Amino acid sequence: MIHSLFLINPSGDIFLEKHWKSVVSRSVCDYFLEAKEKALEPEDTEVPPLFVIEFLHRIAEMIQYTNNEAYFDVVEEIDAILDQSGTTVFAEIQGVVEACVKLSGMPDLTLSFMNPRLLDDVSFHPCVRYKRWESERVLSFIPPDGNFTLMTYHVNAQNLVAIPVYVKQSISFFESGSGGRLDVTVGPKQTMGKTVEGVMVTVHMPKTILSVNLTATQGSYIYDNGTKLLVWDIGKLNPQKLPNLRGSLSLQAGAPKPEENPSLNIDLKIQQLAISGLKVNRLDMFGEKYKPFKGVKYITKAGKFQVRT
Repeated sequence: MIHSLFLINPSGDIFLEKHWKSVVSRSVCDYFLEAKEKALEPEDTEVPPLFVIEFLHRIAEMIQYTNNEAYFDVVEEIDAILDQSGTTVFAEIQGVVEACVKLSGMPDLTLSFMNPRLLDDVSFHPCVRYKRWESERVLSFIPPDGNFTLMTYHVNAQNLVAIPVYVKQSISFFESGSGGRLDVTVGPKQTMGKTVEGVMVTVHMPKTILSVNLTATQGSYIYDNGTKLLVWDIGKLNPQKLPNLRGSLSLQAGAPKPEENPSLNIDLKIQQLAISGLKVNRLDMFGEKYKPFKGVKYITKAGKFQVRT
């Protein structure tokens, strides 16, 4: 029993995908693949059986929504390593376009971007016509119903990756080995006026740290002496009043000065911003006469974001 129907052209590309409850005992997808393998020339490929075409139109007629809508989420994660001076050592963006489509009938959609050339290593849902992307840099597709991942991509040209925050930090230990000092400040940077929220700084302290005595001007911190994990939960960044965490670090009695300073791991979120600069230009629909509700949401999150001290 099958749950999905795929229509495949002679070159092997899937140009239509639909899902429904099991109604036949043989995979229609298998039929098309077998026909393609048997054909020596494109004109020899078998014509799809009439019941498939009729069935497809019946499925399209069955799909009806009171509210026709198509929503897209552009979600980007930034991976970055900054050195002690704040210089970018490594930066990369991993992005995904998630779709939620509930449209009556069989609409044909075209999604275009303001600046698609900045995308690398693009991967598409099978419904996307790849040749249209190659020639025009647009996403042309007949969407499956419901939620699906339309596209994934990377932006790995380091000069194109904007770093959304800066970190001023100093973690030092006394030569005597008795303790040390910590001073960390976090501020927004290249956020196009959007608020940076959900900011959290995590520090894996050296094993010889006995305790910490710190003061946070914003948010709160916790230190687990068992795991040696310091977590500073900041929340939203206010450019007019930057959050700061500072204070003293105590070492175990007789312990030597740590050989290396710990790194800072940063977590953050920015609503309504794709940090790569990617923007949807427009969504056009063909094949149906109604006007759907359309929307795009952008989110930037930290992936593996590390600041060396």
